[in-house]
Amino acid sequence: MKIASISSPVMSSWFAEQGHRLDAAPYVSGALKTKKLLERLPKTEPLEAVTTGPKGGLFYGPMFRRVYLTDPEYSVPWLGSRDMMAADLTGLPRLKKSDAESPALADQQLKPGMTLISRSGFYAGRRAYVRPDMGDCWASEHILKVQPNPEKIKSGYLYAFLLSRFGESLVRGSVYGSAVKHIEPHHIAGLPVPRFEAELEDQIHDLVEECARLRAEFQSSLVSATEDLFKSVGLPELIDVRWHQQERDLGFDVSTLGPTSLRALNFAPRARQLAEKLGSVPGKSLGEICSGGQLGSGVRFKRVDSNPEHGVQLIGQRQGFWLKPEGRWISAEQAPSGIFACDETIMIAAQGTLGENEVFCRPLLITGSWLKYVYTQHFLRVVSGDPEVPGAYLFAFFRSEAAFRLLRSLSVGGKQQDIHEGLRAQIPVPLAPPADRERIAATVRHAYECRDRADVLEDKALALLTTAIEEAAG
Repeated sequence: MKIASISSPVMSSWFAEQGHRLDAAPYVSGALKTKKLLERLPKTEPLEAVTTGPKGGLFYGPMFRRVYLTDPEYSVPWLGSRDMMAADLTGLPRLKKSDAESPALADQQLKPGMTLISRSGFYAGRRAYVRPDMGDCWASEHILKVQPNPEKIKSGYLYAFLLSRFGESLVRGSVYGSAVKHIEPHHIAGLPVPRFEAELEDQIHDLVEECARLRAEFQSSLVSATEDLFKSVGLPELIDVRWHQQERDLGFDVSTLGPTSLRALNFAPRARQLAEKLGSVPGKSLGEICSGGQLGSGVRFKRVDSNPEHGVQLIGQRQGFWLKPEGRWISAEQAPSGIFACDETIMIAAQGTLGENEVFCRPLLITGSWLKYVYTQHFLRVVSGDPEVPGAYLFAFFRSEAAFRLLRSLSVGGKQQDIHEGLRAQIPVPLAPPADRERIAATVRHAYECRDRADVLEDKALALLTTAIEEAAG
């Protein structure tokens, strides 16, 4: 429960400023306190004064009947309010291209430098920056786009403000609704944007732009590593599996059945063909590679909440795929040591449902700055025990569409699926020649170095802005 601070009580005059809203959100979220602080700055401008484009530069798309396709020639990547926070955009759903390019939806194509704000539902109020590699994406009606006017403000500086704790409290304070949260453009049009000397704003903008470039390089490097792997093992046809364009798994028979499984999905012809192709080249089973390492879920434990000064951040399946996780803080002293991960551990989301856009069977690589986090038992931990098969190389394989489809075929359970303990050890992992393995692993490591560097630059930009606002406000 949130309550108003005694040092900053809710004043009756604030009700008129908020359109006589009687819900608590704008008063206890810190939005009014932030507005009062920004009023002490020498210069601010309303958000709508520094934007341009459709509806003044603060807009979202119309509701319409969506038609999804899988062929890249006839479709475009479609970004939802959850997807806009993802680090890896490879698996985005794809919208029918002719619909996307129609007059009704043409303005929903993203432009690098835009700030995206999720405007409805569970994720309402979160922000993201449109990177250089997102220009071919279209955004759903659940995303509010902020298009800066380059003649009045730098895009990176505006994003830094909206991402900062000041921007967050203002945006979150604009959210309304009970069961389903919402933000409308006119709710944020008047947000005061602080202005400083051009040198400072340019410096912050440059940091954000470099951050965006590094995150785009992170994405392209991972894609390159996976393509390199399949070319190196002689299976270039598995770079683009085109799963949904293959004949459906209907009316097949299986001659050899044992006590391992009786579920039809575990013997689906398309998945078995994938496994046969992967096993047709030199390689090892996943169980062999992880012998001496780990191939199992994390430990179950009781969560004891803690403050950030004395705790660690717990990452679950939902937040693990975001650019920056927002897990709860728990006490590491009150939990077993197995909650941490060793370098280059692959975490595979191992519990969930079979929806096409769900994270179930999607992998993460834990390295660099993400080693400081702890992880729930809902991840399947894959740790190589073979020094000749680096975890980074394994990750390049597991992030592929071929590995994803193979993992999905090993599902067991009812509503919440899991990955069959016995069958997952039999997954054939193709092994490229040693020199190729090292090159592929190096590409993956470079990608994560770019990601960590991007986070550092973003934090630096936010620190510069925060210091400038606090000093100017006295």
